Amino acid sequence: MGKTSSSWLKGFFAVLKKDLQSEFRTRYTLSALFMFALTTLVIVSFSLGVMEIDPGLHAALLWIIVFFASMAGMARSFVKEEEAGTRLALRLSGRIEFIFFGKLLFNLLMLMILLLVIGPLYLIFMLPPLESYFVFSLVLFLGAVGISGATTILSALVARAASRGTLLPVLSFPILLPILFTSINATRLLFSGSGFGGIHSDLLFTLSYSVIIITISFLLFGFVWEE
Repeated sequence: MGKTSSSWLKGFFAVLKKDLQSEFRTRYTLSALFMFALTTLVIVSFSLGVMEIDPGLHAALLWIIVFFASMAGMARSFVKEEEAGTRLALRLSGRIEFIFFGKLLFNLLMLMILLLVIGPLYLIFMLPPLESYFVFSLVLFLGAVGISGATTILSALVARAASRGTLLPVLSFPILLPILFTSINATRLLFSGSGFGGIHSDLLFTLSYSVIIITISFLLFGFVWEE
């Protein structure tokens, strides 16, 4: 049992390590994520100026930035395999579960790095009222898990499409709509002064939905990847 677990971890992290090395050579994904998110945040900040904003609008603006910034970079996890011609080699050298969860971990890591920058910058630029930074971080993390779970299989699906740059947001939006709604609502309640007790149902729904998305994505990934 221990050897099996160890081999699985080695397989996951081998794919993750390959993607991280590729990313640090090109920095394409991080650049796309940061440039879109920072540009949007600055535009929103200057547009609204010193206006007093409703907590609900604050929450919606934050998650709109997160969603579209993630769409700008998440497709790269499989697109780069097509562009570099390494898709076949990856199929032959790695098991399906290693590839899926390795790509999932990579997408989640990229999104978490983005949120570590955008979250504090949004609080600094937009000045929403917030009491619990820990619960706010938890909301961002659970939302990132759900977004990563959906975009992993969808990026594999659109990687060979001619219009893959525009397909991912279109396909992802209806799937991620429940997570976006609950994340926006949880963030709105936090900005309105609520604590963990006031948003625990939203967090539980986001976690449950994310687990369902990841499970279904994993079950379908073999058909998408082997096609």
